[in-house]
Amino acid sequence: MSPVNEYLKPKPTKSVWSKLFTMCILSAALVACDGGDGDDLDKFMRDADKDMHARIKPLPEVKPYLALQYNADGTLSDPFRSRKAANKSGSLQPNLNRPKEPMEAYPLESIKYVGLLSRSKLTYALLKTPDNGVQQVKVGNFVGQNFGMVTQITDSEVVLKEIVQDDLSGDWIERVTNLALQE
Repeated sequence: MSPVNEYLKPKPTKSVWSKLFTMCILSAALVACDGGDGDDLDKFMRDADKDMHARIKPLPEVKPYLALQYNADGTLSDPFRSRKAANKSGSLQPNLNRPKEPMEAYPLESIKYVGLLSRSKLTYALLKTPDNGVQQVKVGNFVGQNFGMVTQITDSEVVLKEIVQDDLSGDWIERVTNLALQE
């Protein structure tokens, strides 16, 4: 080796030797602490598998499926058919063949009674439609979507007789409704 390399080579100092000595002493102390017998945790781990038993409940017995026929005795009605009667031969039915009047295009809830007009023994009610138009109706005219016929016109209200279908029985029934004067 050249003298320059010898000079640049790091030389072990006293502090490096002391660190190495301390590490050897600590390693020897740690190895000496192992007693070989083990502690309680090691004993538990060795003996744990002796007390283990499989505790799985057996599967329940599967009962066979019994298919039942819906409405076998014929007492129940078909749930997929409408309960309303399509053609009942009751005495009260609306005339579906007559031409519709203009005021039957609007739901009754959207029509307002706004005034009264009398001309030579005829009384007309002035009804305001949702599109802000005013229509004249007299007794016998039809108003609303439930076949409502005007039966009476007074200063304070217009009385209507509607023919509606009952939800449960499907029969047509009469219902009296009125439109109160809106001021």
